[in-house]
Amino acid sequence: MIQIENLSKVFRTSEVETIALNHVSMEVKEGEFVAIMGPSGCGKSTLLNILGLLDNPTEGSYKLIDKEVAGLKEKERTQLRKGVIGFVFQSFNLIDELNVFENVELPLTYLGIKASERKERVLEILKRMNLSHRAKHFPQQLSGGQQQRVAIARAVITNPKLILADEPTGNLDSKNGSEVMNLLTELNKEGTSIVMVTHSQHDASFAHRIIHLFDGSIVANVKE
Repeated sequence: MIQIENLSKVFRTSEVETIALNHVSMEVKEGEFVAIMGPSGCGKSTLLNILGLLDNPTEGSYKLIDKEVAGLKEKERTQLRKGVIGFVFQSFNLIDELNVFENVELPLTYLGIKASERKERVLEILKRMNLSHRAKHFPQQLSGGQQQRVAIARAVITNPKLILADEPTGNLDSKNGSEVMNLLTELNKEGTSIVMVTHSQHDASFAHRIIHLFDGSIVANVKE
């Protein structure tokens, strides 16, 4: 699924050079659930951005489903991202002006899927997420846990092969956090690969493997 070799990311300004990732090598197999842990500023978010094709590495190789993607142009990255990757963010990133149904439907609209199929798929995923009764509500009318379930529904509506989750329980209480982790575990059991950045040892315990980053380098790779 994911193969990274000697991947580095350097941010340069006229005055300073910051090495965010330093010759990182890692692999994520199809159907695997991997957690990435480490202190703030260690390169976790930078790595997730590169995995999600939101940014290119400075050097090194990144193969996604056997395709070399390091150095792809923005248009090519966007096309590949839309078909393969779903994102779940700590801050939900829902669109306030759209209701729950419309937020979840949006990725299907971008893919050009016809309206009747969009409706069927959205209603199905909302039922699964126990959100059918909230379809016409707007994000600000929902609890944090409900907003994150909407975000997960939006992430999986296109049946992505890979979900990238950035602190998915960071803004939730323990009950809602556990619900979100159980949902991600279910999706993983159905075959979706997951890479999750987290500060929570509890959340990381749901993963098959934990990768520890420190100062832009992998310092441990531990099977749970």
